[in-house]
Amino acid sequence: MKATKSNDLRNLSESELQKQIAESEQSLVDMRFRQTMGQLESTAAIRTVRRDIARMKTVMKERSLNIKRD
Repeated sequence: MKATKSNDLRNLSESELQKQIAESEQSLVDMRFRQTMGQLESTAAIRTVRRDIARMKTVMKERSLNIKRD
């Protein structure tokens, strides 16, 4: 699973970001369930998804505070 770039996230609308966060969080729950069942092949994917969610939330917080990033 490839990590999402912050610059790509900044080009998304607020609703698209919220939708992507919800999908990623659901994906994370599914991965954790598969991990406990021993069916998850790549445990590093959990880390990647968690960090992607954090990036998306950071972009949303920047927007709410009107912080401009390059």
